[in-house]
Parts: sequence; C-alpha cells; structure tokens
Amino acid sequence: MFFDSQFWPFLVAITLLSITPGVDTLLVIRNTARGGIRDGVLTSLAICSGLFVHAAVSALGISLILLQSAWAFGALKLAGAAYLVWLGINSLMAARRGQGLPVSGVEEATRSVPMWRPLREGLLSNVLNPKTVVFYMAFLPQFISPGDPALAKSLWLAGVHFIVANLWQIGVVLMVGSASRWLASPAFSRWLNGLTGGVLIGFGIKLALTRSPS
Repeated sequence: MFFDSQFWPFLVAITLLSITPGVDTLLVIRNTARGGIRDGVLTSLAICSGLFVHAAVSALGISLILLQSAWAFGALKLAGAAYLVWLGINSLMAARRGQGLPVSGVEEATRSVPMWRPLREGLLSNVLNPKTVVFYMAFLPQFISPGDPALAKSLWLAGVHFIVANLWQIGVVLMVGSASRWLASPAFSRWLNGLTGGVLIGFGIKLALTRSPS
C-alpha cells in the first residue's frame, strides 16, 4: 500500500515542490540568520510538522468544508496573510535597527533566541497557509487508491514530504550557517532582513487578495 506504483511519481513531485523557493525557505533563511543553525533547524522541523496537520485535515474531509465555505476559507486566508505581514514587519524593524549577529558566529547567537520562537513561527506559517490546504486537498487524493485507508495513507505521504522538505531546508540552514562571518555584518543583516521583510509582506498581501475557490 505504501510503496505502490504511485509512490515514485509522488516522490518526484514532492521533491520538486520542496526545492521551489517560497515562504518556507525565506523563513528558514531569516531565522538561521537571526538565531543560528539551531534556530533554522527548529524552524524547518516546525514548518514540516504542519504538513501532518494538513494531511489529517484533508483525509478527514475538513478541507472540503473549507473549500466549499467562502467564509471559512476567507477567515483562514486572512489569518495566514496577517501572520506573514507580521513576520515581515518584524524583519523590517530588525533591518532598521541594523543589528548583525555576534562576531563569534552563528552558533553563539542561538543562545539568545528562545526555542519556542522558531517552533511557533514555523508551525503557524505552515498551518495558517490556505494554499497548503488547497494543495493537499487536490494533490494527495491522486496518490490514494479507493481501497487505501485514507488517514493512514495521507499521514504516510505527509511523512515522506516531511523528510524530503527537511533534508532540503536543513541543507539551506547549513549553507547559511557556514556564512556566519557575512551574517555578522550589520550591513548584510540589514539587507537580508529588509529583503525578507519586504517579500514576506508581499506574500501576505498577495495571499489576502487571493480569491476564495468556488
């Protein structure tokens, strides 16, 4: 059931999806620059943990309710958009302060960031993204046969997605972490926070203007 003929097309599709730059990648880069490798890894784990929520919601049919209810979808969409804008404003405020990481490198910075912060940011950015709800509702059923247990198969596919996405995002974390001397520069930190903040706000506005599916 799990390693059937549909598994490999799913693996290829989900790998291509995972390496496509988006909000998740931006958030991982920003949090790694802010709090170090630990912060970035925790962000990645939290983001990918949200995939299990979407898989369960999709399998239980709640996604169908969201898609058929303009009010429910709109509420979720606005909550996600507001959260992205909030993250973007925080990044712009950090850019205005122009603070770089400690000169000793990324590892030292991890001690100044509470563990719950990247976990919260990563999980909420994924769970509050209605595009992920729509994607899982439209995508997962293509790889679930009529005789398969929907919930178990959905969680299994989400687990595969969890592993693939984490491998990619943690690779990004390590690349960013290796550039700690650049990140210690206030000028580079200001540029990175400014760029990330602007893009996150742009994503949030775009999400807020997205029309509900009919």
